[in-house]
Amino acid sequence: MSTDSPATAAHVLQEASRRRTFAVISHPDAGKSTLTEALALHAQAITSAGAVHGKGGRRGVTSDWMELERDRGISVTSAALQFGHRDHVMNLVDTPGHADFSEDTYRVLSAVDCAIMLIDAAKGLEEQTRKLFSVCRHRGVPVITFINKWDRRGREALELLDDIQNILEITPVPQVWPVGGAGNMRGLVQADNTEEFLRYTRVPGGTHEAEEERMDATRAEAEQGELWGTALEELELALDAGPGWDPQAFREGKITPVFFGSALTNIGVRLLLDSVVDLAPSPDARELAKGGTRAVEDEFSGVVFKIQANMDPAHRDRIAFVRVCSGVFERGMNVTRAASGRSLATKYAHTVFGAERTVADTCYPGDVVGLINATALRVGDTLYVGKKAEFPPLPAFAPEHFAVARPMDISRSKQFRKGISQLDEEGVVQVLTSDRRGDQAPVLAAVGPMQFDVVLHRMEHEFSSPIALDRLPYSLARVTDAEGAAVLDRSRLVTGEPLTRRSDGAILALFGDKWQLNSFLRGNPDVHLETLIATAD
Repeated sequence: MSTDSPATAAHVLQEASRRRTFAVISHPDAGKSTLTEALALHAQAITSAGAVHGKGGRRGVTSDWMELERDRGISVTSAALQFGHRDHVMNLVDTPGHADFSEDTYRVLSAVDCAIMLIDAAKGLEEQTRKLFSVCRHRGVPVITFINKWDRRGREALELLDDIQNILEITPVPQVWPVGGAGNMRGLVQADNTEEFLRYTRVPGGTHEAEEERMDATRAEAEQGELWGTALEELELALDAGPGWDPQAFREGKITPVFFGSALTNIGVRLLLDSVVDLAPSPDARELAKGGTRAVEDEFSGVVFKIQANMDPAHRDRIAFVRVCSGVFERGMNVTRAASGRSLATKYAHTVFGAERTVADTCYPGDVVGLINATALRVGDTLYVGKKAEFPPLPAFAPEHFAVARPMDISRSKQFRKGISQLDEEGVVQVLTSDRRGDQAPVLAAVGPMQFDVVLHRMEHEFSSPIALDRLPYSLARVTDAEGAAVLDRSRLVTGEPLTRRSDGAILALFGDKWQLNSFLRGNPDVHLETLIATAD
């Protein structure tokens, strides 16, 4: 489909304006997957919400499909959910909460236009939340804040806002305020309508929407007494402390709208979902690697931000998640892969809701489409139609954990090579090789050790090739060149080793610790050593 005609360009712009593509970021255990499910519930995309830890027959969350995730009660992969709300198309990309999977989260944040920052009312701003917020700031992603678990004991609301202001250096602007302290939540009041009180009746187990009752301020004061007056005073104090609501300041990352509630009991979730429609930006022009931008109404372009295999165990397939950046995607169209210049057919395309799929015939900017068994694609690839487009590559984090992988059954070497290659393409780990070690002993490099647990689990259960991992005594990696690799190979004074990253051919110099690195630098000051992104900071 061409977007050259004004009518078609206008149609693309109209459809793009209806899209909201966002992620939820948080520290582990802040309730991210529960919130994801609650948002889908309020949009009527599902009829019953799950919980990360299924109890009493309550099912697991829709977005967590991998057995390992369900067993551990954490999200270690990113799932894309699409649903409608108020005549808008919501594309919610769920991210891993655990710090060990920072790379996956970073890639997801390259594909969204907004993020919901989830904060535990009791624990406040935790380390991983701060790191992920830094990534959002770095990428220019505006942030909506949801203070969760207000139905449990926690910190003071004003104290939490002070932390946001002082630690994150972003001004919180309350849109909703709780009536009653943490653990004594009576309801909510909206900043733009303090003459109305929203009282909630919880549904047992939180499997359905909490019943919402609206009442005027007079009745609220009569029923809630001091709590109502205190809530209004605190809200006024919080609003007076900041610049007020400013859409431009929000998009520039200077302010964050703040909401309170409980994802588990579905309280305040509708207000949060409405805010994504009302406040979050729709897709916009995207910067190209060599300068300039690709306008939303231009011909189709998209970026591969995630690859996942075996989401459907019955078919053992591979799905590449593509964020549509411009134009119209139509199933069956031929697109060009920028990295190779080769054409790619898109016959098998789906939108994804957890482990469930729907054939995607037409998608617009902001949508996430899954291309099935597009084996040529890699994370970070740009796809386009017409005039060439290539978006900046997605950076890799600096790994800090290294292990040699070996098949436990040498007769399954073929499955071993296939599995390691697949996990490398998905970005589950970075795979490093060297002539000295050979293909049968690749070095796996990870940001966090839990990535190795995922590798062990998937190699055994998906690729039928159990492996052994022998940890290596390295904790630092730097990018070097052939000359630097040769110097490190000859060095006898430091613990180090050069290896080649299979995905892009980059040479990484590995060192035991920062003292080994500094010792090497003192002896070889002219060697090229380039720092990778060490953390989300």
